Amino acid sequence: MAAVTSLMRAQQIVLARVEAVLRPLGVTFARYELLVLLHFSRAGSLPMAKIGARLQVHPTSVTNAVDRLEAAGLVRREQHPSDRRTTLVALTPAGRDLALAATARLNAEVFAAPGLDAERARRLVDVLADLRRDAGDF
Repeated sequence: MAAVTSLMRAQQIVLARVEAVLRPLGVTFARYELLVLLHFSRAGSLPMAKIGARLQVHPTSVTNAVDRLEAAGLVRREQHPSDRRTTLVALTPAGRDLALAATARLNAEVFAAPGLDAERARRLVDVLADLRRDAGDF
């Protein structure tokens, strides 16, 4: 119980730090993740279902995030060129710019100083990798 509750509390602390950095940019961490996922995709676009699978979120959550990002001009929906049943979500230039700016801020304000020295951070990543591997996350 102590391990699980400590892990959950640590996640809340880190997420609060991340959200504080992203808030002035007008984006939540969930929407930032979607923008970065599109940024790293080969074509800058992905099917809605693939986004949900890669981010491990429910299709409704993907739709909600895409709706908000689209309203902000950061993504656009496109028809798949060979499958009329599939909707692609494409990153706009503004979305790419925001993803890069947010990543730079997160790198400087959160990721560079996670509250652990480099050795302890590496050990934590190793321990969490074991947990994730056991759950089939890799």
